[in-house]
Amino acid sequence: MVAKIEANPKYHALKKKRNSFGWLLTILMMVVYYGYIALIAFNKPFLAQPIGAGVTTLGIPIGMGVIVFTIAITAIYVNRANGEYDRETAEILKDASK
Repeated sequence: MVAKIEANPKYHALKKKRNSFGWLLTILMMVVYYGYIALIAFNKPFLAQPIGAGVTTLGIPIGMGVIVFTIAITAIYVNRANGEYDRETAEILKDASK
């Protein structure tokens, strides 16, 4: 069964597509996260700017944005994995069981 799956071109296409998408999301996450950390390290005055008359600074909503971005890309991946990738995996398993 394993040999049939590994010989299936659909399996290799799925593997390549899944890995490419995973790396894309990983790179995006790293850029966003390390960009925020770089702002903290190198441009504290920018993040320390108050918003309105309160004590909240610009760094708080940007930090929350990093968290929301993380949740969003996780949801995007889960949606794609549960839809497209699961469908293709079922087709590959169906082909291998013949």
